[in-house]
Amino acid sequence: MCRPKKKALPYDQVSALEKKMTTNDKESIISLQNLQVYYMVGGGLFSEPKFVKAVDGVSLDIKKGETLGLVGESGCGKSTLGKAILRLTEPTGGQVFYHGNEITNISQSAMRENRKHLQMIFQDPYASLNPRMTVGDIISEPIRTFGLSNGKSASEKVQELMETVGLSRRFIKRYPHEFSGGQRQRIGIARALAVDPEFIVADEPISALDVSIQAQIMNLMEKLQAEKGLTYLFISHDLRAVRHLSDRVAVMYLGRIVELADGKEVYRDPLMPYTKALISAVPVPDPEIEATRERIILKGDVPSPINPPGGCPFHTRCQYAIPDCKTIVPKLVEIKPNHQAACIRISAEHPDIDDNVKMSLGVAGN
Repeated sequence: MCRPKKKALPYDQVSALEKKMTTNDKESIISLQNLQVYYMVGGGLFSEPKFVKAVDGVSLDIKKGETLGLVGESGCGKSTLGKAILRLTEPTGGQVFYHGNEITNISQSAMRENRKHLQMIFQDPYASLNPRMTVGDIISEPIRTFGLSNGKSASEKVQELMETVGLSRRFIKRYPHEFSGGQRQRIGIARALAVDPEFIVADEPISALDVSIQAQIMNLMEKLQAEKGLTYLFISHDLRAVRHLSDRVAVMYLGRIVELADGKEVYRDPLMPYTKALISAVPVPDPEIEATRERIILKGDVPSPINPPGGCPFHTRCQYAIPDCKTIVPKLVEIKPNHQAACIRISAEHPDIDDNVKMSLGVAGN
């Protein structure tokens, strides 16, 4: 059964069975297996080397045609993970598969061919655009680089792309500084679309924009996905934006995925204490509900990725932590159908951590 188009049927009206079939029956376009990105920051000839573990053993599948939201606090490794998938940052270990073919260790020339299908929208729309190039040159650069078109046909394609993302053709000779933030981000999106990619990493594409412009960019991304069958990895710290766009949501903490579920399910029934705290920080538009709602305040700061805590990386800030959390590394396992979490205090038999605490249940799963 094919996934219903968003225009034909609102998300909230899709049944749980339909969602399960539409998400899980699709092939994986990107598969990660124990992906690691470490940066050496210390050590030498006579001292032990030190590493920042920006991405620490991430295994994940991204289905064709879906939007996978990736959320977490600043510094948790979200952007590094996105760049490692595209090999803009070289992985330290693990594997990345594109349609079942490993791309982690292939040559630069072979990876160059894959870049036609794997593109990125950057966080800062101004910093990612060459100020010395016109909009026409910026958008046509990947077209010329991959030899997809040239001359008049390339110019026509650039103008078509500009109209696709909501920019007038007459702006083709203008420079990036002559545009607003939202318009610059549209230029970045047009550049990513220039080579007709299949998969796009959107690295916080709306974080530097005003709220009204954010809505325009999200609507544009939805429209392009419906028209071109795109697959997104949507990276953001804005949980409201992730909820609006994502089919599934992965929650990241200190370089690891700690929860993965359908987009609506993770907000309706979060399992991990960390996810509960993140969602509690999202404002509710109803002032009466907001006034009575209790926010979960996490204690302390995010531990250093140079010297992460043993066992569960979240135990230093978790109100439910027990001594075993300091020694047992939790695995990301399925707790409910299509809902995975990494916590030793919950299991498929005992999925509610608050109930487990009331029952004085220690290690529920591993």
